[in-house]
Amino acid sequence: MADASELPKSKEEEQGPAKPEEEDDVNSEEEETEDMDFLRNLFSRTLGLDSTNKVLDELTLEGVAQYIQSGKCKNIICMVGAGISTSAGIPDFRSPETGLYANLQKYNLPYPEAIFQIDYFKKHPEPFFALAKELYPGQFKPTICHYFMKMLKDQGLLKRCYTQNIDTLERVAGLVGDDLIEAHGTFYTSHCVSFCCHREYNLDWMKEKIFADSIPKCDKCSSLVKPDIVFFGENLPARFFSSVKTDFPRCDLLIIMGTSLQVQPFASLVSRVSKSCPRLLINMERAGQVSYQSISPFSTFVLFFHSVD
Repeated sequence: MADASELPKSKEEEQGPAKPEEEDDVNSEEEETEDMDFLRNLFSRTLGLDSTNKVLDELTLEGVAQYIQSGKCKNIICMVGAGISTSAGIPDFRSPETGLYANLQKYNLPYPEAIFQIDYFKKHPEPFFALAKELYPGQFKPTICHYFMKMLKDQGLLKRCYTQNIDTLERVAGLVGDDLIEAHGTFYTSHCVSFCCHREYNLDWMKEKIFADSIPKCDKCSSLVKPDIVFFGENLPARFFSSVKTDFPRCDLLIIMGTSLQVQPFASLVSRVSKSCPRLLINMERAGQVSYQSISPFSTFVLFFHSVD
């Protein structure tokens, strides 16, 4: 009789016990599946994607479009940044090679953001006004994103546009006055920086000074005159904060386009809408920072990573 060692071995015996690596792979797959199930359930609960309380039919652009066309969506807020103006020829701020901050070497700044620092501006206004000449409003035309917001306004669906941009292209496209919250200010008006004077100047006055390559000085007190854009170190317009309190609780669709969601307090607005309000993010790259611990502010997002040109 053959020894036990000579008997045919079963397939399991030939393979031996499961390797730790294989067990780790199985556990990893199970954890990933559980994470995906958690996210699906979270999205469904938050957005009401069940038969009893449905907001969006599906988490896609088509689902958002159907929601807009359904007649249930009447208070759309748009949050926009520099990305909606890049196809007009205006650079954004943070793209590694083409962004504004990556192309300021000729101004000999201590660091790129200094060109928008209020303290630096008061001592060295020349770099800012040289850049302002290159980017001055009136040299560029609105993009499809600007006209999309104008279309929402014409259809009575736009509650407000909150823009980080200072290029005034929202105004050129037809959004004016009550339609706009220019969170980071605008070139549309300018003021003397002297607290005692604060005289106002219009767009044409500032344009004449800038294109004459002269540093704008107040006609009354000879202090610097600065466009009403918000520099680092300055407060956002009071109207920004008062409007946020009334607009965002009523919002039934939040559309975010062309912004990295890195600058506060603008970026924090995405969490000011109700939990049932769908949020659509259209951006070239991933925006903001999100983890499982901080997922609730982003839990109603329909993410669409694509150019907004």
